Amino acid sequence: MEPDDQIMEGPGERRVAEAAERIVAEGRPRLHRTWASLVATALLGGIDVSVGVMTLLFVKHETGSDLLAGLAFSVGLIALLLGHSELFTEGFLVPVSTVIAGAATWLDLLRLWVTVLVMNLVGGWAFMWIVMRAFPELHATAAESGARFVDGGYTLGTFCLTVLGGGVITLMTRMHHGTESMTGKIVASVSAAFVLAGLGLWHSVLDSMIAFAGLHAAGDTSYGYADWLVWLAWAVLGNVVGGVLLTTALRLVRSAPVLREDAPATGAADT
Repeated sequence: MEPDDQIMEGPGERRVAEAAERIVAEGRPRLHRTWASLVATALLGGIDVSVGVMTLLFVKHETGSDLLAGLAFSVGLIALLLGHSELFTEGFLVPVSTVIAGAATWLDLLRLWVTVLVMNLVGGWAFMWIVMRAFPELHATAAESGARFVDGGYTLGTFCLTVLGGGVITLMTRMHHGTESMTGKIVASVSAAFVLAGLGLWHSVLDSMIAFAGLHAAGDTSYGYADWLVWLAWAVLGNVVGGVLLTTALRLVRSAPVLREDAPATGAADT
């Protein structure tokens, strides 16, 4: 797909067109992976994020600083980037754009979202069990940190935190596709980690790992798995609103001419 110069005239618009092309080129194979590949990639995504959560809890335990802990969490997002694993809320911009371009179906998108979310949680649950056995001194910090989310309540304020959480991760994905520089992509990952974890935004997968750490902390938590499941539904809803409506939809408005140009070409290639 070549950007239409009649549609994308200025250099800024051409860069948007090129980014849209990269998004569709990446999204097509992501949405058509085998089950084994999808499950493995999503499991690794949960483990990668959990490495970041482990560093977050350790720094929080040692310093008491949420901002430093948020910066430490960047290890997890850098691991996702360099390890090419899959995080649930990263599945908003690229796959939705790919479906809009006609390179995949909405059923393919649903398959991706459900599988990645479940496998992220499975991988993270197992990894955080290991972390809590390895670092028993983190139990109190983990229980307290998990309770901040699960016991945080269901108000307009907490819903806005989930919307912002989904929006920040999708913004990170946009920045990754806006540059071919690996340094720039790493800066985007570190920045997103700091904003997401340092400011205490709510993220369905990241904060589930923190909640799991608390649940693994030898019964020291004020919440249980039923409480976490209710919280997860709330967080997923807000993350989808923030990631799809607040960020992805606006990007699609700007990239729509290029995606429309790509749709006929994709359909012809598939016949």
